[in-house]
Amino acid sequence: MNKQLFTIFLSVFVAEIGDKTQLATMLFATDQQVSPFKVFAASSAALVTSSAIAVLAGSSITRFIPISALKIIAGLGFVAIGIWTLVTARQP
Repeated sequence: MNKQLFTIFLSVFVAEIGDKTQLATMLFATDQQVSPFKVFAASSAALVTSSAIAVLAGSSITRFIPISALKIIAGLGFVAIGIWTLVTARQP
């Protein structure tokens, strides 16, 4: 596998583990009236669709905002989410 593909796959895979999307999919899979294949197919289609939107947006936005600025904005966003998570973790 190409190094870039592997890096993208691993980054997205790790980001998706244990997130609300995965938890929702697990909850849908507990429904005995719905086939596990249907849950897999629907959740896969949703992830592909949201990824396609992200790719289109990401490739289009660079026409207006430099990549270096996007990396800084994304980094600050992740830091803000991390700080928010740490601050709210102490609350009962």
